[in-house]
Amino acid sequence: MINIKDIALEIFELRSDGECLCGRDHEVWEKCEDCEVIRAAEQKSTYFIRGDIKKCNCGAAHDICLDCIKCRVKKSNKVEYDLENINKHIDHTLLHASALEEDIERLADEYEKYNFKSICVHPYYVSLLKKRKQIKNICSVAGFPLGMNELYIKVNEALDCTRLGAKEVDFVINIGALKDGYYQTVFAELIVIKVEIKSNIKLKAIIETCLLTDEEIVIASLINKKAGADFIKTSTGFSTKGAEARTVKLIRDTVGDYMGVKASGGIKTRQQVIDMMKAGANRIGTSNSVAIMQENKK
Repeated sequence: MINIKDIALEIFELRSDGECLCGRDHEVWEKCEDCEVIRAAEQKSTYFIRGDIKKCNCGAAHDICLDCIKCRVKKSNKVEYDLENINKHIDHTLLHASALEEDIERLADEYEKYNFKSICVHPYYVSLLKKRKQIKNICSVAGFPLGMNELYIKVNEALDCTRLGAKEVDFVINIGALKDGYYQTVFAELIVIKVEIKSNIKLKAIIETCLLTDEEIVIASLINKKAGADFIKTSTGFSTKGAEARTVKLIRDTVGDYMGVKASGGIKTRQQVIDMMKAGANRIGTSNSVAIMQENKK
């Protein structure tokens, strides 16, 4: 059985002051500008646990306080679930490369009709949706779907999403770095984006659970929680498997009651939505939203 507290104690340990937070001898940007941004962010919170270990107050199984960039307990309410109005939890999504303008317009019509939580499209179509005044919450993607670009590219992708009008950005972490044990690289990516984008933009870290072991799922969730992500998202929907209730529960146990968890990939029925929400997801990403809502009426 996974011991989330032991994993947290292991990965958040002391480091030497001169060690680069990206975990490597690197030159991603000249003069290592990314690390300068990280150091500025560190004024708000140290990366590793230092001094006395404090008790966690957010109901998470890691038990110890992670000293997150933002303390969700102080700034947020507990996550709520409305099983009677599941539309309030759905990101109405179309991320296929073959999507045309007419498909996006139809997606927007459906968003308005069913009052979904957000509408999620590629950055290319954000400006098209922005023209429609009835659309209040646009979600877009960065580092999608593989997450393997250099840091500066992913940062600029996220910034472009917000410049175009997106209020939420679903961001794919560097999965290879995570599996290689370069945890500071994973942390660095997300914290730089959080520093660069506006504070009112919600950032969802996609960890692609189907490619990770349970321990890696816990580690990815802990790192991105500490770095200030608003949600942990299970999947892109473009890999080997989508969301599973079991892994959603593992993520929820790891991050506690004050952080978002988004289940996505392969969710096609109302029962799947209910199962994911009961497991701990308070946001659902699906391209089958309309069919689910029509089923909901039966």
